[in-house]
Amino acid sequence: MKYSIIIPTLNEEKLLPNLLKQLSDVNTKKKFDYEIIVSDGGSTDKTVDIALEYADSVKVHVENCKQNIAAGRNSGASFAHGEILIFINGDIIIPQIDVFFNFLNNKFYRSKYLAMTCKVKVFPEEEIFSDKFFHFIYNSYFRLLNNIGIGMGRGECQVIKKNIFQKVKGYNEKLAAGEDFDLFRKIRKLGKVLYTMKICVYESPRRFRKLGYKNVSLSWLRNGFSVFLKDKSISKEWEQVR
Repeated sequence: MKYSIIIPTLNEEKLLPNLLKQLSDVNTKKKFDYEIIVSDGGSTDKTVDIALEYADSVKVHVENCKQNIAAGRNSGASFAHGEILIFINGDIIIPQIDVFFNFLNNKFYRSKYLAMTCKVKVFPEEEIFSDKFFHFIYNSYFRLLNNIGIGMGRGECQVIKKNIFQKVKGYNEKLAAGEDFDLFRKIRKLGKVLYTMKICVYESPRRFRKLGYKNVSLSWLRNGFSVFLKDKSISKEWEQVR
């Protein structure tokens, strides 16, 4: 199998169906040769039922301790059959599936790059000026960091060759935040990471609406610098926003 799409979830009954419905089209799956894996962290809503309806594999965390997103992604990856692992969050939409996978096939699959990511934008129907401004800055910032040799990519979309993912031992489960940056930083030490502006994914603005861009940005920066300098995150738990 060429691709494994891994989706970590926790109480995503509202937005997860939108993603799974677009990914589960039989003809599209056959054309691009991928499987869908949902790794659930112990949802108490209908997330698991929805996942069982659409996904090829569903892994549910049943232990008493809380599972962070790093552990959820690693758990999903352990079931993957694909040569390429595609990690996306449950509140994501891929605007053009064919364009997305054609880019992966033509520019990444047989390339020298070890991992790749793309720009992230807010759902068009919910996008306001502050969303456009913030995401323009951050997408440019991520591209710059990759261009100067510091691996960077948000967990909204991270594409990694499976052998490389295994070589760096996946996401650091000790990190409650910044695990996505940490993974790409480790991969960049082994080889090149591709950041492209030619494709994108859309995300829900719910976190920005509740916490505000200033607070979200400060949290990202504080955790990012802590991971970079001390290999640990400041946040002990990433707040669930639903």
